Formats: sequence, structure tokens, C-alpha cells
Amino acid sequence: METILLITLENDSDAELQAKLNSADIFVHSALSYNEAVSQLNSRSYSICIMRYIENFAPALSISEFIKTQKLNVKLLVSAQNGSISDAVRLMKAGATDYIIGGLTDPRLIESIVKLTSDQESFLISQSPTEPENIQSENNITFIGKSAAISEIRSAIRLVAKSETTVLISGESGTGKEVVAHLIHRHSKRAQKQFHALNCATLPKDVIENELFGHEKGAFTGALQKKAGYFELANGGTLLFDEIAEMSHETQAKLLRAIETQKFRRLGGKEEINVDVRMVAATNKNITEAIKAKELREDLYYRLSVIEIYIPPLRERKEDIPLLVDYFLKIFAVKYEKPIQRFSEDALELLMLYHWPGNIRELRNIVERALVICNHQIINTHYLPQRLHQQPAFQTNISIPIGSTAHEAERILFLQTLASTGNNKAKAAKILGVSRKTLHNKLSSYQLE
Repeated sequence: METILLITLENDSDAELQAKLNSADIFVHSALSYNEAVSQLNSRSYSICIMRYIENFAPALSISEFIKTQKLNVKLLVSAQNGSISDAVRLMKAGATDYIIGGLTDPRLIESIVKLTSDQESFLISQSPTEPENIQSENNITFIGKSAAISEIRSAIRLVAKSETTVLISGESGTGKEVVAHLIHRHSKRAQKQFHALNCATLPKDVIENELFGHEKGAFTGALQKKAGYFELANGGTLLFDEIAEMSHETQAKLLRAIETQKFRRLGGKEEINVDVRMVAATNKNITEAIKAKELREDLYYRLSVIEIYIPPLRERKEDIPLLVDYFLKIFAVKYEKPIQRFSEDALELLMLYHWPGNIRELRNIVERALVICNHQIINTHYLPQRLHQQPAFQTNISIPIGSTAHEAERILFLQTLASTGNNKAKAAKILGVSRKTLHNKLSSYQLE
């Protein structure tokens, strides 16, 4: 049963709301004062916090700022009996997920709560039973995100892991292809066996075969002893061919045979060696273009792509950025023995606006750099690289829960756009591509003007 926190500071009866939510398998903890709310938020983890107010706006803002300052992983939903556009703007800039006008049993409020609780899995950290649970370890297999794309990939990982089929993972450099391959292995029945990754892009083309298949003693000049290749090392486990389109066509042909027969010969050897290896491949290239350019053999592609997983670039799932930033800040705080810091609102906005050509790898490096050179608790825009400052104004990323109606999506779009401009209606209308009159009418329909 999901548990959420409901804060009602003005003697607003919540019995009916609790009954409705309990029927939806959602349990409600109540807080009747600011101190009690803070104590509850500090003592246990809630996925959702509902802040209810009738007339006194200040406590709602205080709770919102407390959640943001403490960097709590909780979504704040504000319910007001009566409200204004300035209230909505201030709360959303302070970090509120949604702002709804109406009674505690308003259907829109209940629907919003149910939708948020149905999509709460925001990250996955998978470790083998023998690894220590310390997030600063570089060997941790971490997959973070709350976007729809990441949720789909997470589901695909669990389904694919149960099978023995080959998998092809595609996506730009720095999106986390090797992480997905690791997780497929960790969730499979091969989890206690070896996982090996061969990066085809970092090896000379005449060395890859030796790395794949190994060699016999005396196979070539300098082969002073027998060497096992990746196929042997990964026997019983999983083998990842990273950037597989960088292999020569000849090597790709030999790889195809090894995948199909689970047999190979070491270089200079005559005996066929049998192995049991699960194959996963990854590429940062457009697969159609790679086949057309003869960088990837078509027959190898069809053999590898029984299941395909595409990881979208970070610029297409910017709602994952705050979670990633929080995670990296915690990692580097431990690594550099510093107190946990946070980015200022303006700095986080720059991170959200940036187009991220280097994806998660670039974000990680920027967070690490900022934490190292900043000795303050709050990291402001001064500590971000210059390229992040050279961006179009008023561009932002808006997260709308899956399952929202067109009206709900429109309301969130208008309110968050207005919040991003600091309540400047002229600029908001320009961004939205509507007249100020249309914006005024929309706000009125949301009972905010």
C-alpha cells in the first residue's frame, strides 16, 4: 500500500479524502502543524506530500521550501480552497509538482494523487549480492530516471533478462548503454557468473580477434603463452560488444558464426571450443545508416537484434536531470569528503535548458567540476561552464504525468511556463504562442484570475 503525507493546518476535515484514497489502496498520514509535518518528512520517506491551505499561503510556501532545501525525494501537490496566479507561480518555482484549486475531495485532486502514486518508481540501483552497498563505488550499476522512456527501458530490462536472447542496445555516447547491459546481466540467471565488455572502438582492428578468441602459444611472434579471449572468459555469463559497428566486416563474420554456434577457435588453434555465452551488443550509430554504409553487417544485425533497446538522449528526457544531479552530488560529496551541496534555482534552470550533446557523462563531469571548485553549500551559475550560459532565454522542460487529460496537461503547461518567466504574462504568452487575452482567459478558467 502506498503511503502519502497530508498536511492540513487550518482544521480542514480530511476524513472523506482519506476514505477515498484508502479505497484506492493509498494510506494517508496526517500532519496538523508545520513542526509535525517537518518531523514526519524527516522520519520516513514519502513519495507524495499534499499541502492543503484555505487562506494562509505562507505555510504552503514554507513546506515547499523545506522540501527543496532538504532535497527530499517527494512530490509536493498543493491544494488550495482559493488561490491566485501569484501563489501558483511562487509555489511552482519553489518546487511544487502541481497546484489545484478546490475542495479536499475535488475529483481533480484525487485523480492527480492516484496518477502520481501509480508512477512512483523513479530510479533503479542494482548490485550483485557480493558488492558493498556504497553509492560512491564506481562499480555500482546505477540506472536513474523517472521519464516515461526510462520506465519503459526498465520494464524491458526485466523482461529481457529472463530470456537468453541476444539484445542490441542503441543510443548516443554517454546515454548509459553499458549500464543497461550490466542490468540485463544482473537480473538474469547468469548474475553470479562473469560479465565482460569489449569496447570495439578502443582496439585496433587487427587486435579485436585476438581479444575475442584468444590465441595459442606460438600463434604469432610474441605469443609466448596461451591466452584466453573474451568468449572463454565470459563462459556461463554475459559478453557485451560495445560499439560493434567499429569491427571490421571480416571479424563481424567470424563473430556471427561464434554467436550462432557458440563455438570458436583460438588464433593458431585447431580445436573448436564450446562456450555458453549470452550476447549483448551496443552501438552509438544510427543502425539504418550503419548498415547502408556497410559499417554493420546486415546478417549480424538481424542475429543481434532479436530484442532492441533504444536509450534516448538526455535532451529528450530532461525530467531525469534533477534526480541525476542529486545522485551525482551525493557520490562526489563522499568522494571528496565534502558536505552535500545543492544547485541554486538559477543553476538548475541552466542545466535544464542545456542540450547535453555529451548526455549523462557530460552532466556527471559538470556536477563533479562544480562541486570541486565551489566551497559553498549552494552552487550558483558562476560555477557552471560558459557553454551553459550561452542558451536561448525562457526555454524550459515541463513534466506532465502520463494519463493526464488534455485539459490537465494544458493547465500544467500554462502554469509552469508562467512560473518560468517569473509571472511575466507577456513573455509567457509569447512562449506559448498565444495572445495575452487568451492567456488571461485560460488562467480565469483555472480559477486563478
